[in-house]
Amino acid sequence: MRGGVGTYLAVARYSARRYAGYRAATAAGVFTNTVFGIIRAYVLLQVWHQRPGLGGYDTSGVVTFVFLGQGLITSMALFGGGIDLPERIRSGAVAMDMARPVGFQTWWLADDAGRAAVQLLTRGLPPMLVAALLFDLRLPTPASPAAGTADAGVWGAVGVWGLFAVSVVLGFLVSFGLRYLIALATFWLLDQRGLESAYTLFTVFFSGISMPLTIMPGVLRDLAEALPFAAMMQVPADVLLGNRTGTSLVAAIAFQVGWAVVLLAAGRALTARATRKLVIQGG
Repeated sequence: MRGGVGTYLAVARYSARRYAGYRAATAAGVFTNTVFGIIRAYVLLQVWHQRPGLGGYDTSGVVTFVFLGQGLITSMALFGGGIDLPERIRSGAVAMDMARPVGFQTWWLADDAGRAAVQLLTRGLPPMLVAALLFDLRLPTPASPAAGTADAGVWGAVGVWGLFAVSVVLGFLVSFGLRYLIALATFWLLDQRGLESAYTLFTVFFSGISMPLTIMPGVLRDLAEALPFAAMMQVPADVLLGNRTGTSLVAAIAFQVGWAVVLLAAGRALTARATRKLVIQGG
């Protein structure tokens, strides 16, 4: 990896400051996320009142699940985007990007990490705070770290929140890995919007953002839980809610690590091919 850690931290800080400057868009995003979260929560509450315990969630658990999704939707870029690489490929500015004495993929990872961090704090946290005032959320506390966990007390709660943070970071790496591959496809397709639309469709259906994957029937549920999209939303939510414990928890984290490694390695390989293509096209 070319470039020092300080270089990539500077890239992430610059990206964070850039996205933090969009105050009107942030306020609109917070309002939209909150309103849609409230609507979704009431819709799913009606379902769960008719089918208590559906998918292994109680009513407080499913409401918490809904607002975790609303909190992660922009930071995980579940609707695509977040990486400006396609426009730079079409304009030719990518040639300057590749000339930098830094890792190309790592540069864009740092840039996306700055965006994700800002959006997690500015667009993710406020809807959760509003939800805490309106609903009975199931969040880890010293008295009860999470339903299904054996440990209690402050350290138990800290442990659950720590594992959730790790799971969110891994989910972000999976999200970046997928979106980076789509962005790189612009070298060959010149227009990545078709792939981004497919990505959005798959994340809406298979990440858990619409509803918990555990309520899907048989084979469809097995497929959804095997695809990388589950690593972005379903797994972090299950970790925080305590639905993953013991070997199930280890397997869930390993699932995220595995997909992150595969997708980032694929991105690295495709970056090398894109570099060769750029040289051939540019002469």
